Amino acid sequence: MKLKLAQLLCVALVTCCVSTPNASASPSAPTAAEKETRVLRHAVFFAFNDEATEADIEKVVDAFKALPTKIDTITDFACGVNNSPEGLNDGFTHCFLLTFKDEAGRAKYLPHPAHKAFGKVLGPHMKDVFVVDYWGDASEDTAEKKTLRHAVFFKFKDDAPAEGIKAVEQAFAALPAKIDSITDFEWGTNNSPETHDDGFTHCFMVTFDDDAGRAKYLPHPDHGAFVEVLKPVLDKVRVLDFYTK
Repeated sequence: MKLKLAQLLCVALVTCCVSTPNASASPSAPTAAEKETRVLRHAVFFAFNDEATEADIEKVVDAFKALPTKIDTITDFACGVNNSPEGLNDGFTHCFLLTFKDEAGRAKYLPHPAHKAFGKVLGPHMKDVFVVDYWGDASEDTAEKKTLRHAVFFKFKDDAPAEGIKAVEQAFAALPAKIDSITDFEWGTNNSPETHDDGFTHCFMVTFDDDAGRAKYLPHPDHGAFVEVLKPVLDKVRVLDFYTK
């Protein structure tokens, strides 16, 4: 997607209303009736020190990949390396998307000894970390299917009116019905208890089958029209794309 905010490029993340009928629903904690379809996403991104070698980074990635076998509240796990052509990743290169059934699952994970041990592997090589948690759609879990995730994060202006932000939410949620290369879509507002969100409040996760799907989406007229809705209230955008594994 190409965002012309003083040459600031893009935005993204959407998925089909057919596969996610509640795409425009409230991103708040699920009601009792929604608990079967809503799950808690934990999106984590790392930037590594310049001194970190490929072997160092591989060791960190392998340690993170091992956590689902050690912490039973992780119900789904995906990871990959950023391949966004937009240049809005702010130096973050490695992407991880964990899923929990609820806050209790996350509460068990964060202080878990295995998670703490992973932190010791990561610590010497990490330059920065970015974390956003949000309520997502359980139907998006793809198991062994390889897909291209397009993760878009917005930080809105301090004086952005509530109705302006609401218009952005609704306009983004409408894109899957207009752009057929979007195969899945979910969005939510950050509810992470950690302090690594860098002021970003909204996450939109768009899924494509492949690069061709993304290439159709970015210059699409309906995507461009969405950007016009976004520009008046946007302070900053961060975008990371990765193939799930």
